[in-house]
Amino acid sequence: MKKTIYLQIQLLLLLSGAYVYAQKKPQQLPEFQTKKTETEAHMRFLAADELMGRRTGEMGNFVAARYVAEQFRKLGLSPVTDSAGLNTTSYFQRVPFEKMGASAAGEIIADAEIMKAGEAWLLMNGGETNLKAPIVYASFGLEDAAKSWDDYKGLDVKGKIVLIESGTPDPQTPSEIIATSIEKRKLAAAKGAIGVIELFNAPVPWNIVLRSFGGEKISLAESGNAASPSIPHAWVNGKEANYARALRAVKEVEFKTSGRKAKSINSYNVAGLIQGSDPKLKDEYILLTAHYDHVGVGKQGGQPYTAEDSIFNGARDNAFGTVALLTAAEALSKNPPKRSVLIVALTGEEVGLLGSKYYAAHPLLPLNKCIFNLNSDGAGYNDTTIVAVMGLDRTGARAEIETASKAFGLGVFADPSPEQGLFDRSDNVSFAKEGIPAPTFTPGFREFNGDIMKNYHQVSDNPETINFNYLLKFSQAYTYTARLIADRKVAPQWTAGDKYEPAAKKLYGK
Repeated sequence: MKKTIYLQIQLLLLLSGAYVYAQKKPQQLPEFQTKKTETEAHMRFLAADELMGRRTGEMGNFVAARYVAEQFRKLGLSPVTDSAGLNTTSYFQRVPFEKMGASAAGEIIADAEIMKAGEAWLLMNGGETNLKAPIVYASFGLEDAAKSWDDYKGLDVKGKIVLIESGTPDPQTPSEIIATSIEKRKLAAAKGAIGVIELFNAPVPWNIVLRSFGGEKISLAESGNAASPSIPHAWVNGKEANYARALRAVKEVEFKTSGRKAKSINSYNVAGLIQGSDPKLKDEYILLTAHYDHVGVGKQGGQPYTAEDSIFNGARDNAFGTVALLTAAEALSKNPPKRSVLIVALTGEEVGLLGSKYYAAHPLLPLNKCIFNLNSDGAGYNDTTIVAVMGLDRTGARAEIETASKAFGLGVFADPSPEQGLFDRSDNVSFAKEGIPAPTFTPGFREFNGDIMKNYHQVSDNPETINFNYLLKFSQAYTYTARLIADRKVAPQWTAGDKYEPAAKKLYGK
């Protein structure tokens, strides 16, 4: 009897020891050993004055890209070879852009209504123009057979100026309205139109539109590496009744502008691959992303600045997320998860999510092998006890995100400020549109308020204002989340009925 009890006690002790070992085992993972000095050093470099605000296509942006690439090289991440521009010795995916100068002077005249550029309208595309031509109203200027949109049906627009409304019949975010605007211009040109006038009615104050789009503008090059000639395209303040009424009433308009000079530039997405440890799962991968660009210097930043400080360093937006990406690169390369991990530092987010849009159209690995995108981005933080996650309950990985955050003493807050539509305002949406579950892992806040906005796109967003203890915890939680998702037996899925679920079914064939 005593012997039986003794054996039972021994068994309990062994089981207890095994349990304790299992509990301690995560603490042995590299992300738990990350040092604050490492994350702080990344932040102080990426958000330093010498990088001049990391604006897309400028030297500071190139320096940041090189820094990320050399971290990947040091850690042993593999470059990815494909036709999009990477090879066996480079971590760079070239992204071709067209850079336009500030909006030019000009007039649009509709009978007695004379609309001045920079006040009533903005030139969004096109060189020097002096047109006097018929104008044809084409509703939203869309064609989509699946949605029964056929706004050019019965219209002859060849040699004419097309008048269209902004957006679509379906609700759109401001960034989606902007993206759709570009497609409308291409369609109008294909139909033979010689100009486009768009009545801009997005839920954005017109003075913000003038400030945001009147200056230097960067867009993806429409064909290869060269700036593409295209028809003139104006946004007119559609909320001003006199302008809209005059343009709808006339049969002919004059469209004059000195044009916006354009030139070709390049920037780069930076990508590195960590091979998975499980032979059965390593062909699948998770995609980790964060944008490393910011808004530049002086007038480029679009916000107040002084002679003493005119550099928009972007510590929070988004050196913070880039540091999390580099933390993940180091920890996961030392101890790879079961699935492979593709880490991509994205350019061009601040100019319209362009780096991620380009990547989604030119993926380095097949998108249908990507089970999840964990993006990191944010405007700032005012609560260092939490992380905020856009899409927490939509993308099938709540358990992993909460477990990983809790391991570093952080709670999780889902989708703060829903009125802002934040899920669709960062690079994750480029991958969500393809069908990939793609939340954004954000520094902690519960709502937009003065604490957030006092540094967002301000020259005050410097490394000296960062809570480095929180940066470390955030980066560790992001990394551990990635590991847990990569190790899942079953890939996460969109919540049933989500607007991106149909794209997932198409992508994954389910």
